[in-house]
Amino acid sequence: MVRRHELSDGEWDVLSGLLPRTETGRPRRDDRVMLNGIVWKLRTGSAWRDVPERYGPWRTLYTRFRRWALDGTFTRMLETVQARKDAAGDIDWLVSVDSTITRAHQHAAGARKKGQSPQRRHTNHALGRSRGGLTTKIHLACDGRGRPLGFLLTGGNINDCTQLEQVLAQIKVARQGPGRPRTRPDHLLGDKGYSSWKIRNYLRRRGIPHTTPERADQRTNRRRRGSSGGRPPAFDTERYKQRNVVERCFNALKQYRATATRYDKTRESYEAVLTIASLLMWI
Repeated sequence: MVRRHELSDGEWDVLSGLLPRTETGRPRRDDRVMLNGIVWKLRTGSAWRDVPERYGPWRTLYTRFRRWALDGTFTRMLETVQARKDAAGDIDWLVSVDSTITRAHQHAAGARKKGQSPQRRHTNHALGRSRGGLTTKIHLACDGRGRPLGFLLTGGNINDCTQLEQVLAQIKVARQGPGRPRTRPDHLLGDKGYSSWKIRNYLRRRGIPHTTPERADQRTNRRRRGSSGGRPPAFDTERYKQRNVVERCFNALKQYRATATRYDKTRESYEAVLTIASLLMWI
């Protein structure tokens, strides 16, 4: 019987073939039980100590989660699933970009500093100080069906437009045959936060068609300059309506309470939380 918040048989069939094999030959706790415990924790947002005993000792669960987070196991699983979807023609390359802010719980503070300067202590763990306290911002690109293609974390006080190039650099869908990973969308949709001329020129150099509304102040400055202000950027109203998929993607990610509120002290652990949630969205 599949309990609430656990992996279905179909999800396990996909994930079971992606898990790393033990090299020492020593037996380890059942992988499905371990993954069910990890997913239960992420779904409910509970502390590791409060995970039900049916999933085994909480220290074992946390150790397995942390080890796979640091060695890139979850990332490789997500990349493999995306590659399979792309080979089957199941990725819509009408890509939307946006960001969302998540409140950091008080337990997320206090990660080891390791001699960092006071100015970099929160930066390295993607925590930003704002009026409401510590926050983390998720910068994300999703396909036309609302599934994450790539994301990165910054402090919540970082401007969206400064991170677009880094977000697009996270899109690396591997080919199952020969060839380099696909990194370029067919078309990019973004809101007014991505409407600077620097961003538009960058997208033109990469050959990425884009639909982004012009900000009111940019429109006013262009008109004030007359003919030297240049032509207004093209804008497809009907295509822009499809940008709502990125909002639905964030909504789906935040069904995991450990994603909607950050409880993890380190960047690596919170990235692993988002990677697991993204992986289950792709299955």
